[in-house]
Amino acid sequence: MKFFLLLSFLGFCWAQYDPHTQYGRTSIVHLFEWRWVDIAKECERYLGPKGFGGVQVSPPNENIVVNDPPRPWWERYQPISYEICTRSGNKDEFRDMVKRCNNAGVRIYVDAVINHMCGSDRGAGTSSTCGTYYNANNREFPGVPYSALDFNDEKCNRVIYNYHDAYEVIDLGGEAVTSSEYFQNGRVTEFKYGAKLGTVIRKWDGEKMAYLKNWGEDWGFVPTDRALVFVDNHDNQRGHGAGGASILTFWDARMYKMAVGFMLAHPYGFTRVMSSYYWERNIQNGQDVNDWIGPPNDNGVTKEVTINPDTTCGNGWVCEHRWRQIRNMVAFRNVVNGQPLSNWWDNGSNQVAFGRGNKGFIVFNNDDWPLLITLQTGLPAGTYCDVVSGDKIDGNCTGIKVYVENDGTAQFSISHCAEDPFIAIHVEAKL
Repeated sequence: MKFFLLLSFLGFCWAQYDPHTQYGRTSIVHLFEWRWVDIAKECERYLGPKGFGGVQVSPPNENIVVNDPPRPWWERYQPISYEICTRSGNKDEFRDMVKRCNNAGVRIYVDAVINHMCGSDRGAGTSSTCGTYYNANNREFPGVPYSALDFNDEKCNRVIYNYHDAYEVIDLGGEAVTSSEYFQNGRVTEFKYGAKLGTVIRKWDGEKMAYLKNWGEDWGFVPTDRALVFVDNHDNQRGHGAGGASILTFWDARMYKMAVGFMLAHPYGFTRVMSSYYWERNIQNGQDVNDWIGPPNDNGVTKEVTINPDTTCGNGWVCEHRWRQIRNMVAFRNVVNGQPLSNWWDNGSNQVAFGRGNKGFIVFNNDDWPLLITLQTGLPAGTYCDVVSGDKIDGNCTGIKVYVENDGTAQFSISHCAEDPFIAIHVEAKL
């Protein structure tokens, strides 16, 4: 049963057949609340060299400034205009990030806030990230421009009480929802900032697609056959770690790494890894009362993502994508890309193993007792480096070695008390 609970932590997999990543790159990372200048650096120094295919960025359009609670993560989802101006940076920094990441083989994916503005209870004024005036209660957003004529009034004052209720979430209760010919004709659309600046965007209908394509051509960043945007419904992401990383204990981190490892090893979908920042959880009456915490900051100014000598992140940032277990599983997925699921084994409980054709094999032990078993891997004979516990460096392995016999079998021993109770091998980790 625990193993199936583990699967609930897998995060978000897009079943997209053409994600428009550079050839051979099969995963993206959500650098939640990162500044554009830090993402550009990370593309060049780490994501590109480590084989990541893209970065999902936080919404880049202007939003209200929320001071109560102080600058929460969700203020990014209270837009008031389509100006590229947030605590992550401005338009020039966004443009520079897109260029530099694309040059490193890493695409940029916009977390687009689709078809709604800030909630009607957010008042009026110029307390926004660029100082643009708005009057949420009167449905006035002159920075777009939108007026009361562009909204479904019967929905604007509603509140989502249950984020597990698909009707409430999809119906976008509690936000000012646009629904007018003005919006539907594409003359004003929240997509335009992405296409203008060369991000990857999901296909829309024909009329809007032509509109987006023209914006991309005008700015000169997107080839005419790739003016596309991927879109995600943020409210549907709740439970996927959208508000940051609360990895607090040995056991929490262990489960997280196993879950991401399974996601990256399995052939389903197009995978996204969550990477963000740390907060201390404060549970009261079963509720996480600190789930509003925003990124590390000095008086509201987002802190730089610094890199420690051991390659981990500092300044309050966690950077799960830099953990050896996760970045090596991103490489695993690239190596086994296109290979079928094979040689499945399980013990009827929480020990599971499977291969990816003749390119890779992975074993999990999420039971409360040790695993010791010989399994068919489907791999060529030889000695392999377990990429979960170590790295292949100069022909040697810094972690566990796995010996595959001439018949493709190998013995696996995994303690239930291990820091990382799973082993992964692939053909490029052969010594």
